[in-house]
Amino acid sequence: MFYHSGMDPIEMLCQTRDATRYEPAGDEVMGVHGRVPAALADCISHVVSPHNRRMPVLKAMTTTVCERNCGYCGFRNGRDVHRVSFTPDALADGFYRLYQAGLVEGLFLSAGVVRDGVPTQDKIIATGEILRKRYHFRGYLHLKVMPGAEYDQVVRTIQLADRVSVNLEAPNAHRLSHIAPQKKFADELVQRLQWIERVRRECGGYGPSSTTQFVVGPAGESDLELLQTTQLLHQQMGLARAYFMAFNPVVDTPLEDREPTPLLRQHRLYQSSFLLRDYGFDVEELPFGPDGNLPLREDPKTTWARGQLQRQPVEINRAERAELLRVPGIGLRGADRIIRERRRGTLRQLEQLQKMGVRAEWAAPFVLLDGRRPLKQLGLW
Repeated sequence: MFYHSGMDPIEMLCQTRDATRYEPAGDEVMGVHGRVPAALADCISHVVSPHNRRMPVLKAMTTTVCERNCGYCGFRNGRDVHRVSFTPDALADGFYRLYQAGLVEGLFLSAGVVRDGVPTQDKIIATGEILRKRYHFRGYLHLKVMPGAEYDQVVRTIQLADRVSVNLEAPNAHRLSHIAPQKKFADELVQRLQWIERVRRECGGYGPSSTTQFVVGPAGESDLELLQTTQLLHQQMGLARAYFMAFNPVVDTPLEDREPTPLLRQHRLYQSSFLLRDYGFDVEELPFGPDGNLPLREDPKTTWARGQLQRQPVEINRAERAELLRVPGIGLRGADRIIRERRRGTLRQLEQLQKMGVRAEWAAPFVLLDGRRPLKQLGLW
């Protein structure tokens, strides 16, 4: 089905929700000014902006028509599924009505791939231009860069967006060939991330942040492969964040008989990616098993600390910030608070750490307080 002027664009927008999204949205979600009706809940998600603010965002597609045959995707070519397409005017109008109603603060806009991706990117750009110019919308726009988009299109997308993304889906060309044989890992995907970073550098480091997504499990990739690629993207292409989507089979796709990926594996990948991005870890330090996968029984930071810090605990009162960040239970803000508070006096009790937002019971086995092991473990209350 395709959009025409007789259809309500708000109703139609929600028919473009991603068919590969597995978690239930529930009956309703919170908008800016209250609860969102159940009919809209599936297409509104809360995301963290590049400025670390949580906000409700509409997730929509310019079209659910796609010429690719990705094995994990509910919108793959040839699958008998309801299809929707929008003109840029209708899409911008539908979104802006939701924005004016206080139900959303931003838009994440993607699309199925039509031909080489160029005409699809044109529609994404046109929608962004209408919102920015006609509606004078200054809120959050996350715009997808499609496989095969041209360089000038990437530049214009960057000019319009607060965040841009290119979904690699797999950590390398070999793995991608198992789940999306029509996609070209280097020429269609990685090159676009390189272009985004090139434009940012030419603008003195300014510009929207960039992200990617991996589908975890169906290609047989290891956690090591995923995180090696993630680290490379952070270091060489300025990637702000990698998203990990645990695979769950979709009926009437080539991968419908594969086992779903445990959500706990997805969770451990997120934890590890944050260690690489924010906590100074190198991928070689992470506790991979012989199969290249992370242990599921506990978080990777704690597993690392058991091997490295249990016999050589960190002295809270003298450690550098980088050392504090290696301790389980100490986050970015907690490390800064410790450094600030110890200037006022020596820290000797776990309760002092707890008041700073540190998970003191997690940190206790791996720290010294004024040269001594903590005398007791904290209770839950």
